[in-house]
Amino acid sequence: MTRYEPADSFETPRFSGVRTFMRLPNTQDLENADAAVVGAPFDTGATFRAGARFGPEGIRSMSHLLRRYNPSQEIGIFDHLSVIDYGDVPVVPGYIEASYESIQKGLEPIHRAGVVPIVLGGDHSIALPELRAAAAVHGPLALVQFDSHPDTWDAYFGQKHTHGTPFRRAVEEGLLRPERSIQVGMRGSIYDERDWDDARAMGFDLVPTDAVRKIGIEEIISRIRERVDDAKVYVSFDVDFVDPAFAPGTGTPEIGGFTSREAQEFVRGLAELNIVGCDVVEVYPAYDPAQVTALLAANIAHEFLSLIAIQKAGG
Repeated sequence: MTRYEPADSFETPRFSGVRTFMRLPNTQDLENADAAVVGAPFDTGATFRAGARFGPEGIRSMSHLLRRYNPSQEIGIFDHLSVIDYGDVPVVPGYIEASYESIQKGLEPIHRAGVVPIVLGGDHSIALPELRAAAAVHGPLALVQFDSHPDTWDAYFGQKHTHGTPFRRAVEEGLLRPERSIQVGMRGSIYDERDWDDARAMGFDLVPTDAVRKIGIEEIISRIRERVDDAKVYVSFDVDFVDPAFAPGTGTPEIGGFTSREAQEFVRGLAELNIVGCDVVEVYPAYDPAQVTALLAANIAHEFLSLIAIQKAGG
């Protein structure tokens, strides 16, 4: 079996070479892969700022700072995983439904091969075709969502598909198990009280930032694990979950959020869940001085790979 891992940074410096995630081989050899990093450079679902189409490129660039071992999780990622950078799935700029079809078509073979995709967005509208692809193989999924918005609005400007609607559509299409799903970190002003109540009425456990601060991160992690139980899980991480002081390069920033360190704690708490796919979305390089948001997103993807390695090691 061919094993894929990053280039040796003691032989060639990390700033050199083609910008793949963590300097991984760019290949679509699914037969020899356990996990695949995939770009979805689509941002036509955005309702305020645009520019997340350049997110995968920015995340890949900053990922060259990452190394093979995660000391917090005590796991050597590539001791257990063969990982590839699959490249980007095709999108059709300006056409959301055509892009949905292309994204689903691009991701579904990855799931069918038993490979776990880590998708780099792109705005959060890409979550719907991601879930369509995953559910076509795995059936309805539990969702763990880190976000400052629930993304369960019904429509924007009369349109059913935006980055604010994917999880309502996913429930309507039977892609999710709301009774096993949880949304963490909601905050900021909303249009009215129904914005959050609608998500709860769909069956989601919605935990606002204010509640997290009162309860504590450790207790929220326990709540996530109890909620998900033994279900197959899709993890979706919107970088606006993190305060704009730490993640300014995003589409709809909300103050009063979490630090980058706290974001790592949340994701690390998902160890040993049955994760079948994940994403990190809403990175806008044009609004990202010093590339700090892209660096955050790259590290979250690194944590996802660590979780998958833990699953594989316990296999």
